[in-house]
Amino acid sequence: MTVFVTGGAGFIGSHFCRLLMKREELRVVCIDKLTYAGSLENIADLTRSKRFRFVKADIADREAMEKVFAEESPELVVNLAAESHVDRSISDPGVFLQSNIVGTEILLSCCLKYGTKRFHQASTDEVYGDMPLSCNVGFTEDAPLRPSSPYAASKASADLLALAFCRTYGLHVTISRSSNNFGPAQYPEKLIPLAVKCAASGKKVPVYGNGKNVRDWIFVEDNCRAMELIAFGGASGQVYNVGGGNAVSNLELVKRILALCGADKDSFAFVEDRKGHDRKYLLDSGRIERELGFKPSADFEQALAQTVKCCLNGTRFFR
Repeated sequence: MTVFVTGGAGFIGSHFCRLLMKREELRVVCIDKLTYAGSLENIADLTRSKRFRFVKADIADREAMEKVFAEESPELVVNLAAESHVDRSISDPGVFLQSNIVGTEILLSCCLKYGTKRFHQASTDEVYGDMPLSCNVGFTEDAPLRPSSPYAASKASADLLALAFCRTYGLHVTISRSSNNFGPAQYPEKLIPLAVKCAASGKKVPVYGNGKNVRDWIFVEDNCRAMELIAFGGASGQVYNVGGGNAVSNLELVKRILALCGADKDSFAFVEDRKGHDRKYLLDSGRIERELGFKPSADFEQALAQTVKCCLNGTRFFR
Protein backbone atom coordinates (compact mmCIF):
# COMPACT_ATOMS: atom_id res chain seq x y z
CA MET A 1 0.00 0.00 0.00
CA THR A 2 1.37 3.40 -1.01
CA VAL A 3 0.76 6.38 1.27
CA PHE A 4 1.47 10.00 0.40
CA VAL A 5 2.53 12.24 3.28
CA THR A 6 2.58 15.87 2.21
CA GLY A 7 4.73 18.17 4.31
CA GLY A 8 6.61 15.05 5.33
CA ALA A 9 9.96 16.79 5.84
CA GLY A 10 8.48 19.20 8.36
CA PHE A 11 8.09 18.86 12.11
CA ILE A 12 4.93 16.76 12.44
CA GLY A 13 5.30 15.22 8.98
CA SER A 14 8.72 13.73 9.64
CA HIS A 15 7.53 12.14 12.88
CA PHE A 16 4.49 10.78 11.03
CA CYS A 17 6.62 9.33 8.22
CA ARG A 18 8.83 7.66 10.81
CA LEU A 19 5.75 6.10 12.43
CA LEU A 20 4.39 4.79 9.12
CA MET A 21 7.73 3.30 8.14
CA LYS A 22 7.45 0.92 11.09
CA ARG A 23 4.72 -0.83 9.08
CA GLU A 24 6.51 -3.06 6.59
CA GLU A 25 3.48 -3.34 4.32
CA LEU A 26 3.58 0.39 3.54
CA ARG A 27 5.45 2.37 0.92
CA VAL A 28 5.70 6.02 1.97
CA VAL A 29 6.06 8.87 -0.50
CA CYS A 30 7.04 12.08 1.26
CA ILE A 31 6.14 15.25 -0.65
CA ASP A 32 7.58 18.53 0.59
CA LYS A 33 8.33 21.91 -0.93
CA LEU A 34 11.26 22.35 1.50
CA THR A 35 10.41 25.88 2.52
CA TYR A 36 11.97 27.37 5.67
CA ALA A 37 10.21 24.85 7.94
CA GLY A 38 11.04 21.65 6.07
CA SER A 39 14.41 19.93 6.14
CA LEU A 40 15.87 16.82 4.56
CA GLU A 41 17.76 16.28 7.82
CA ASN A 42 14.43 15.36 9.41
CA ILE A 43 14.05 12.35 7.11
CA ALA A 44 17.68 11.53 6.26
CA ASP A 45 17.56 8.09 7.86
CA LEU A 46 14.31 7.19 6.10
CA THR A 47 15.66 7.88 2.62
CA ARG A 48 17.90 4.80 2.88
CA SER A 49 14.85 2.53 2.70
CA LYS A 50 13.52 1.21 -0.62
CA ARG A 51 10.02 1.69 0.80
CA PHE A 52 10.51 5.46 1.11
CA ARG A 53 10.60 8.08 -1.63
CA PHE A 54 11.09 11.82 -1.27
CA VAL A 55 9.62 14.18 -3.85
CA LYS A 56 10.42 17.88 -3.72
CA ALA A 57 7.24 19.56 -4.90
CA ASP A 58 4.59 22.12 -3.99
CA ILE A 59 1.10 20.75 -3.38
CA ALA A 60 -0.24 23.95 -4.98
CA ASP A 61 1.51 22.99 -8.26
CA ARG A 62 -1.17 21.01 -10.08
CA GLU A 63 1.13 19.69 -12.80
CA ALA A 64 3.66 18.41 -10.25
CA MET A 65 0.96 16.73 -8.18
CA GLU A 66 -0.64 15.05 -11.18
CA LYS A 67 2.77 13.71 -12.19
CA VAL A 68 3.52 12.08 -8.83
CA PHE A 69 -0.05 10.74 -8.48
CA ALA A 70 0.23 9.16 -11.93
CA GLU A 71 3.59 7.61 -11.03
CA GLU A 72 2.65 6.21 -7.63
CA SER A 73 -1.16 5.65 -7.53
CA PRO A 74 -1.45 6.18 -3.75
CA GLU A 75 -4.24 4.51 -1.82
CA LEU A 76 -4.08 7.06 0.99
CA VAL A 77 -3.06 10.72 1.13
CA VAL A 78 -2.32 12.36 4.48
CA ASN A 79 -2.12 16.12 4.04
CA LEU A 80 0.24 17.74 6.53
CA ALA A 81 1.60 20.36 4.13
CA ALA A 82 0.61 23.79 5.38
CA GLU A 83 1.77 27.25 6.20
CA SER A 84 1.16 27.22 9.94
CA HIS A 85 2.62 30.20 11.76
CA VAL A 86 -0.03 32.69 12.86
CA ASP A 87 2.28 35.72 12.87
CA ARG A 88 3.32 35.02 9.28
CA SER A 89 -0.34 34.73 8.24
CA ILE A 90 -1.06 38.15 9.73
CA SER A 91 1.73 39.78 7.74
CA ASP A 92 1.15 37.84 4.48
CA PRO A 93 -2.24 36.07 4.27
CA GLY A 94 -2.04 35.25 0.57
CA VAL A 95 0.67 32.63 0.97
CA PHE A 96 -1.57 30.75 3.41
CA LEU A 97 -4.53 30.73 1.05
CA GLN A 98 -2.39 29.34 -1.74
CA SER A 99 -0.83 26.50 0.27
CA ASN A 100 -3.64 25.64 2.66
CA ILE A 101 -6.69 26.03 0.41
CA VAL A 102 -5.55 25.79 -3.23
CA GLY A 103 -3.06 23.04 -2.35
CA THR A 104 -5.75 21.03 -0.57
CA GLU A 105 -8.13 21.35 -3.54
CA ILE A 106 -5.44 20.09 -5.91
CA LEU A 107 -4.73 17.06 -3.72
CA LEU A 108 -8.43 16.26 -3.41
CA SER A 109 -8.96 16.58 -7.16
CA CYS A 110 -5.98 14.34 -7.83
CA CYS A 111 -7.41 11.74 -5.47
CA LEU A 112 -10.57 11.63 -7.57
CA LYS A 113 -8.73 11.59 -10.90
CA TYR A 114 -6.22 8.88 -9.98
CA GLY A 115 -8.45 6.63 -7.88
CA THR A 116 -7.03 7.31 -4.42
CA LYS A 117 -9.40 5.77 -1.87
CA ARG A 118 -8.71 7.77 1.29
CA PHE A 119 -7.76 11.35 2.17
CA HIS A 120 -6.84 12.56 5.64
CA GLN A 121 -6.68 16.25 6.43
CA ALA A 122 -4.53 17.33 9.39
CA SER A 123 -6.12 20.40 10.93
CA THR A 124 -5.94 22.44 14.14
CA ASP A 125 -7.93 23.44 17.20
CA GLU A 126 -7.57 27.05 16.03
CA VAL A 127 -10.44 26.63 13.55
CA TYR A 128 -12.88 26.87 16.47
CA GLY A 129 -11.59 30.26 17.59
CA ASP A 130 -11.06 30.97 21.25
CA MET A 131 -12.97 30.67 24.51
CA PRO A 132 -12.95 32.64 27.78
CA LEU A 133 -10.07 31.85 30.11
CA SER A 134 -12.61 30.79 32.73
CA CYS A 135 -14.13 28.12 30.46
CA ASN A 136 -13.03 24.53 31.13
CA VAL A 137 -15.36 22.75 28.70
CA GLY A 138 -13.57 21.86 25.48
CA PHE A 139 -14.84 22.36 21.96
CA THR A 140 -16.55 19.33 20.44
CA GLU A 141 -16.33 18.52 16.75
CA ASP A 142 -19.80 20.02 16.28
CA ALA A 143 -18.78 23.45 17.58
CA PRO A 144 -19.09 26.28 15.03
CA LEU A 145 -15.93 27.29 13.18
CA ARG A 146 -14.94 30.82 14.18
CA PRO A 147 -11.30 31.25 13.18
CA SER A 148 -9.54 34.43 14.28
CA SER A 149 -6.36 34.52 12.16
CA PRO A 150 -5.84 34.17 8.40
CA TYR A 151 -3.99 30.92 9.19
CA ALA A 152 -6.91 29.46 11.11
CA ALA A 153 -9.37 30.66 8.46
CA SER A 154 -7.35 28.94 5.73
CA LYS A 155 -7.35 25.68 7.69
CA ALA A 156 -11.10 25.91 8.36
CA SER A 157 -11.63 26.49 4.64
CA ALA A 158 -9.54 23.43 3.78
CA ASP A 159 -11.53 21.32 6.26
CA LEU A 160 -14.82 22.38 4.70
CA LEU A 161 -13.49 21.75 1.21
CA ALA A 162 -12.41 18.23 2.15
CA LEU A 163 -15.81 17.49 3.67
CA ALA A 164 -17.49 18.84 0.53
CA PHE A 165 -15.47 16.40 -1.60
CA CYS A 166 -16.66 13.64 0.70
CA ARG A 167 -20.31 14.63 0.36
CA THR A 168 -20.29 15.52 -3.34
CA TYR A 169 -17.93 12.93 -4.80
CA GLY A 170 -17.99 10.15 -2.21
CA LEU A 171 -14.26 10.41 -1.41
CA HIS A 172 -13.38 8.81 1.94
CA VAL A 173 -12.29 11.84 3.96
CA THR A 174 -11.25 12.11 7.61
CA ILE A 175 -10.07 15.15 9.55
CA SER A 176 -8.05 15.46 12.76
CA ARG A 177 -7.96 18.72 14.72
CA SER A 178 -5.15 18.67 17.23
CA SER A 179 -4.05 20.94 20.01
CA ASN A 180 -0.56 22.52 20.01
CA ASN A 181 2.12 19.96 19.11
CA PHE A 182 5.56 19.91 20.70
CA GLY A 183 8.63 17.73 20.45
CA PRO A 184 12.08 17.62 18.83
CA ALA A 185 12.71 18.96 15.32
CA GLN A 186 10.16 21.78 15.64
CA TYR A 187 11.00 24.96 13.75
CA PRO A 188 12.42 27.56 16.19
CA GLU A 189 9.82 30.25 15.54
CA LYS A 190 7.36 28.20 17.63
CA LEU A 191 7.11 28.97 21.34
CA ILE A 192 8.94 26.04 22.95
CA PRO A 193 12.05 25.93 20.72
CA LEU A 194 12.11 29.74 20.62
CA ALA A 195 12.08 29.89 24.41
CA VAL A 196 14.91 27.34 24.63
CA LYS A 197 16.94 29.22 22.04
CA CYS A 198 16.55 32.49 23.93
CA ALA A 199 17.35 30.92 27.29
CA ALA A 200 20.46 29.20 25.92
CA SER A 201 21.78 32.43 24.43
CA GLY A 202 21.10 34.54 27.51
CA LYS A 203 18.28 36.50 25.89
CA LYS A 204 14.89 37.20 27.40
CA VAL A 205 12.04 35.07 26.07
CA PRO A 206 9.36 37.27 24.42
CA VAL A 207 5.88 36.68 25.84
CA TYR A 208 2.85 38.16 24.13
CA GLY A 209 0.60 40.50 26.13
CA ASN A 210 0.31 39.45 29.76
CA GLY A 211 1.15 35.79 29.10
CA LYS A 212 -2.22 34.53 30.36
CA ASN A 213 -3.32 33.03 27.04
CA VAL A 214 -3.82 29.28 27.48
CA ARG A 215 -2.89 26.49 25.08
CA ASP A 216 -3.32 22.74 25.35
CA TRP A 217 -0.22 20.78 24.38
CA ILE A 218 0.15 17.31 22.87
CA PHE A 219 3.41 15.47 22.28
CA VAL A 220 3.95 15.11 18.54
CA GLU A 221 4.27 11.31 18.62
CA ASP A 222 0.88 11.04 20.35
CA ASN A 223 -0.70 13.19 17.65
CA CYS A 224 0.92 11.02 14.98
CA ARG A 225 -0.51 7.88 16.57
CA ALA A 226 -3.93 9.52 16.57
CA MET A 227 -3.65 10.48 12.91
CA GLU A 228 -2.60 6.95 11.99
CA LEU A 229 -5.67 5.53 13.72
CA ILE A 230 -7.96 8.05 12.04
CA ALA A 231 -6.45 7.82 8.56
CA PHE A 232 -6.67 4.01 8.48
CA GLY A 233 -9.72 3.38 10.64
CA GLY A 234 -11.76 6.56 11.02
CA ALA A 235 -15.28 6.89 9.63
CA SER A 236 -15.63 8.71 6.33
CA GLY A 237 -16.79 12.30 6.71
CA GLN A 238 -15.85 12.32 10.39
CA VAL A 239 -13.87 14.95 12.29
CA TYR A 240 -11.84 13.90 15.34
CA ASN A 241 -10.47 16.27 17.97
CA VAL A 242 -7.07 15.28 19.36
CA GLY A 243 -6.29 17.07 22.61
CA GLY A 244 -3.32 16.54 24.85
CA GLY A 245 -4.92 17.30 28.22
CA ASN A 246 -2.09 19.66 29.13
CA ALA A 247 -3.60 23.14 29.25
CA VAL A 248 -1.17 25.76 30.55
CA SER A 249 -0.71 29.51 30.15
CA ASN A 250 2.04 30.75 27.89
CA LEU A 251 3.78 32.45 30.80
CA GLU A 252 3.72 29.32 32.97
CA LEU A 253 5.10 27.26 30.10
CA VAL A 254 7.93 29.74 29.53
CA LYS A 255 8.81 29.63 33.23
CA ARG A 256 8.97 25.82 33.12
CA ILE A 257 11.27 25.96 30.10
CA LEU A 258 13.53 28.52 31.76
CA ALA A 259 13.83 26.23 34.77
CA LEU A 260 14.67 23.25 32.56
CA CYS A 261 17.35 25.34 30.84
CA GLY A 262 18.83 26.44 34.16
CA ALA A 263 18.07 30.07 33.32
CA ASP A 264 16.86 32.80 35.64
CA LYS A 265 13.11 32.49 36.24
CA ASP A 266 12.62 36.14 35.26
CA SER A 267 14.40 35.84 31.90
CA PHE A 268 11.32 36.79 29.92
CA ALA A 269 9.87 40.05 28.65
CA PHE A 270 6.29 40.96 27.84
CA VAL A 271 5.93 42.26 24.28
CA GLU A 272 3.10 43.83 22.31
CA ASP A 273 0.26 41.36 21.97
CA ARG A 274 -0.45 39.55 18.72
CA LYS A 275 -3.31 41.01 16.67
CA GLY A 276 -6.53 39.06 17.28
CA HIS A 277 -4.75 36.88 19.84
CA ASP A 278 -6.99 33.99 20.92
CA ARG A 279 -7.36 33.66 24.68
CA LYS A 280 -7.71 29.92 25.13
CA TYR A 281 -8.03 26.67 23.19
CA LEU A 282 -9.40 23.47 24.69
CA LEU A 283 -10.68 20.34 22.96
CA ASP A 284 -13.13 17.64 23.91
CA SER A 285 -11.47 14.45 22.60
CA GLY A 286 -14.24 12.08 23.63
CA ARG A 287 -15.04 10.95 20.09
CA ILE A 288 -11.61 9.56 19.23
CA GLU A 289 -11.43 7.86 22.61
CA ARG A 290 -14.85 6.23 22.20
CA GLU A 291 -14.59 5.25 18.53
CA LEU A 292 -10.89 4.48 18.11
CA GLY A 293 -9.67 3.90 21.67
CA PHE A 294 -7.07 6.66 21.55
CA LYS A 295 -5.56 8.40 24.57
CA PRO A 296 -2.30 10.37 24.72
CA SER A 297 0.41 8.32 26.40
CA ALA A 298 3.27 10.79 26.88
CA ASP A 299 3.84 12.34 30.29
CA PHE A 300 3.84 16.08 29.66
CA GLU A 301 6.59 16.99 32.11
CA GLN A 302 8.90 14.21 30.93
CA ALA A 303 8.27 14.88 27.23
CA LEU A 304 8.81 18.61 27.74
CA ALA A 305 12.09 17.98 29.56
CA GLN A 306 13.28 15.63 26.80
CA THR A 307 12.24 18.12 24.14
CA VAL A 308 14.16 20.93 25.83
CA LYS A 309 17.19 18.64 26.06
CA CYS A 310 16.97 17.89 22.34
CA CYS A 311 16.71 21.60 21.54
CA LEU A 312 19.77 22.33 23.65
CA ASN A 313 21.77 19.47 22.10
CA GLY A 314 20.62 20.11 18.54
CA THR A 315 19.23 16.61 18.18
CA ARG A 316 16.05 15.89 16.23
CA PHE A 317 14.65 12.68 17.73
CA PHE A 318 14.91 10.98 21.09
CA ARG A 319 12.96 7.76 20.66
